[in-house]
Amino acid sequence: MARITGRTILVVGASSGIGAEVTRLLAAKEVRAAGSACLDIPGDALDPRSAADVVTAAVDTYGSIDVALLNAGQGPDMSMDEVSVAEISQIMALNYGVVVNYLVPLVQQLGSQPGGGLIAHTNSPAGLIGVPRQGPYGAAKAAARTLLDAARVELAPRGIRFTSLHPGFVATDRVSTDGLSKPFQISQERAARYVVRALEKEPAQTYFPWTTAALVRALRVLPTPVSSLILRRPASR
Repeated sequence: MARITGRTILVVGASSGIGAEVTRLLAAKEVRAAGSACLDIPGDALDPRSAADVVTAAVDTYGSIDVALLNAGQGPDMSMDEVSVAEISQIMALNYGVVVNYLVPLVQQLGSQPGGGLIAHTNSPAGLIGVPRQGPYGAAKAAARTLLDAARVELAPRGIRFTSLHPGFVATDRVSTDGLSKPFQISQERAARYVVRALEKEPAQTYFPWTTAALVRALRVLPTPVSSLILRRPASR
């Protein structure tokens, strides 16, 4: 992890799951016990003002933000014949609105500091294909991916880089009882290792594990009737 040693890293959504595990890995298992400085900032990611205050607090404490990992979000099992307008709007806010709330102040900060910085976002294969019972979640992730793709090109001259992470199914507590089929599921510890590697190498897009990535690529090139049939089977109850 030589490339990111000694840098200031903001992890949004570090209280549990992949975000918490990434934080532990970056500081050699336990943050303060390993001698790393850590600032815990509670905040409402759905509130733009709160998000901006988090960025300001990090900069005030450490002088800059070198890497930001936007990991907050939620993707519950949602059936399109049962979901409400309010529920879809809430999922959009959690998975797209939160990205916007942090993206704007981060761009302002990273664009004003020497060397710019990296903004990474935990996306999903659901943002690439229409996964049954994940429609609202996938729509929000697709919107976030498109936004960051545009920002990557536009803000490159200012030294701001972007990485979109697309993990497959990860065995976090949140998804353990949602009832969805989870092919090629990996542990959150393994997922965190993939994330840290991406923060080091800074690819524009990264997909893991390779089994899930291969499946998604295949589904995207297959004729729609064939891919729909494959996707429909795991969704059946």
